[in-house]
Amino acid sequence: MSELFDAVDALLASRATLPPPAERKRLRAAHGLTIDEVATALKVRRATVSGWESGKTEPRPPERDAYARLLDKLAELYPADAAAAPVQDAAAPATFTGTPAPAEARPLSTGEAPEAAGMTAPENTQTPAPAAASRPASTTRSTSTSRRPGAKKAAPAATPAGESDPRFENGPLAVLDVEDGKVLAYCVGGLVLDVPAKSLPSLVDWTLREAKLGQPKLSGPGRPADPLIVLTEAALERYGLPVALTEEERHAGRIPEGHKVIKQLTRADWQLTKRGFGPWARIYRPAKGSERQCVQLCIPSWNALDTRHWGDAAQLPPAELARVLGVYASRVMTPRGSTAVTGLELMTALHPPTYAVRDEETGALRQADEKTPGSLGKDAIDPLNFPPCEVPDGHPVLKDLPRFHVRGPAEKLFEEAYDWARPMTDAECTLRFLVGIDVNMAFAAGANGLNVGLGEATHVTNPVFDPKLPGSWLVDLSHVNLSKVKVGKEWMELPGDLLPSPFTPKGETPEGPAWYATPTVAYAVELGYEVKPVEAWVRRETGRYLDGWYNRLRDAYLATMADLGVDADLAPADFLAAMDGYKGRDPELAIVVSAVKATVKGGLGKLRERPRGEGWRPGEPWRALSRPTWRPDIRAAVIARTRINLHRKILKHAAFTGQFPIAVLSDCVVYAADGPSPLDFLPYREGKPLPGGFKLGINPGLVKHEGTQSVLWGEEVRDKFNAPELNLARYIKDGTVTDVDNGE
Repeated sequence: MSELFDAVDALLASRATLPPPAERKRLRAAHGLTIDEVATALKVRRATVSGWESGKTEPRPPERDAYARLLDKLAELYPADAAAAPVQDAAAPATFTGTPAPAEARPLSTGEAPEAAGMTAPENTQTPAPAAASRPASTTRSTSTSRRPGAKKAAPAATPAGESDPRFENGPLAVLDVEDGKVLAYCVGGLVLDVPAKSLPSLVDWTLREAKLGQPKLSGPGRPADPLIVLTEAALERYGLPVALTEEERHAGRIPEGHKVIKQLTRADWQLTKRGFGPWARIYRPAKGSERQCVQLCIPSWNALDTRHWGDAAQLPPAELARVLGVYASRVMTPRGSTAVTGLELMTALHPPTYAVRDEETGALRQADEKTPGSLGKDAIDPLNFPPCEVPDGHPVLKDLPRFHVRGPAEKLFEEAYDWARPMTDAECTLRFLVGIDVNMAFAAGANGLNVGLGEATHVTNPVFDPKLPGSWLVDLSHVNLSKVKVGKEWMELPGDLLPSPFTPKGETPEGPAWYATPTVAYAVELGYEVKPVEAWVRRETGRYLDGWYNRLRDAYLATMADLGVDADLAPADFLAAMDGYKGRDPELAIVVSAVKATVKGGLGKLRERPRGEGWRPGEPWRALSRPTWRPDIRAAVIARTRINLHRKILKHAAFTGQFPIAVLSDCVVYAADGPSPLDFLPYREGKPLPGGFKLGINPGLVKHEGTQSVLWGEEVRDKFNAPELNLARYIKDGTVTDVDNGE
């Protein structure tokens, strides 16, 4: 009988009544619960709970019963009619929430000041959107009736991102603009501050003493983020700076050292970093003990916000720009420069090179002599101690090579992303469409769980290959035959000429010994072939250095996409529908998505940063080599693993369906299909994808629809440019073909 009762209870639970989405959020917030806490209790993803609260998805059994029980208990504690005042949401930094309207507010008449109508914040009578997605309205510029230097002009909707630290109660950054002769600082969450500073030195001083800007540290031994001040064109003029750089200044990346503003800073004992006063200037005084005095400036009109990654963010009004940068700061970190610089800085922030200890003799804090476990340390590797195969041309360790010597595969590690294509078969030409699928955050997924070297490399000859040992291996993989490979535990015969080689970026079969990173050699073993390295550079001290970096960027990406209506738990067809036009739902959050993705690629690229002018000559060291994070071996390992991950999916798909890619470019793969949708060729069965193959979804490593063109379009383009192996993946998104050079 008890089994029957249990069955009845389960049946009732499957139809458990739930309150409306807005009420679900109110009840959680009323009890001070975060989305993460609810997700952990119910054993679901954070994005799942976010979807339930926004109404984009509904819970299913068995989670539905538990979720309904939680909400019922909360409703008993916090009845709806007792909620006279809005409750602060503890789920996300309320820096992005809308600001509630005061009780006595009336519409503004033409030309009337906001404070005259009793308004200190925008009125919002609609159901609130998810906290991170809501935007500050223009009326947040309204002033309080009492004006004093540094006074808040509009109360923040709730506690900003620095809620756990009163030093940063106004959030990580502010955008400065000038209105009616007054300098205003637009912070996150709709907060606006009066800025009394009349000069740039006094602005820096005000920022550190009164503005309460900054961001808590991301890891235990780390340090808080410095406040970021963004200067609009009007603010630049107010503080004596040029609105735009001259051609010479753009080339130098800074204004001249003799500029009057720099002289003002010098007289006030402020210093600039070696990069000078450029689009991302850092102004500081030497730290005293644990007290750090540093402010960073961002100047959009000097191209601080690259349009390739930040879209039209530089043209946004101050409040909207503060929102975009604030969301990014809260979910990634306060920008430290370009997205590439920030990506690299995020690695260091999550794994600080050292930690503070108290000197036993003086009692003062100092840096520990040993490095923080799991970090790369505070000292850069001597350039002359790098393996010659891992460094780019012109590196000091190669200074004895002949001037015009070109290194081949047996001298140079060349782990890069795919750029491969092949002619279509007769059977493929009879199909109607070319469909491109793109791997989400492919390089981030390649970094996840990757074991990398944390110290210097050791040279060994005739080593036994160890897939757990990070390094570079000189080995001949030309014997690996893609026509007969292991897929899982079974040997399979396939038309290998229709597949790219997993060992070269161009997909060509290797012709002899070449240098490969550990993931590439490990894949040859996985395919069922023996490997015998001739020599290797291996690193004995290892760790999963990039795991925290991946997790933070993944969470930032997923949270922002969820705010745009693309949840992680959507069914394949629903996912494709949600992705259609997602950028138009909130163009500002779409900018954040672009910036997060650029942070991944740029941060990895910085691991092997090349010389950037400054009079450098081949054979001489350059600035980036002085960083502990100059690690081309880590970059190579991530790229190798990303390429191998993609090839594994391609191979699994081919073995199961008999379908082969037409073209592969980095993380995009093109197939010929009868229909225009990825669902027309991806082997879903009862909603479940092929294990180990391509799966539609927003999570890193899953795929989305990149674009569809006709097979006729592909053939015409290749005929037009006389390029039978033109990489159509480069143009599949919108069909526009540019930069064609003999099919390359």
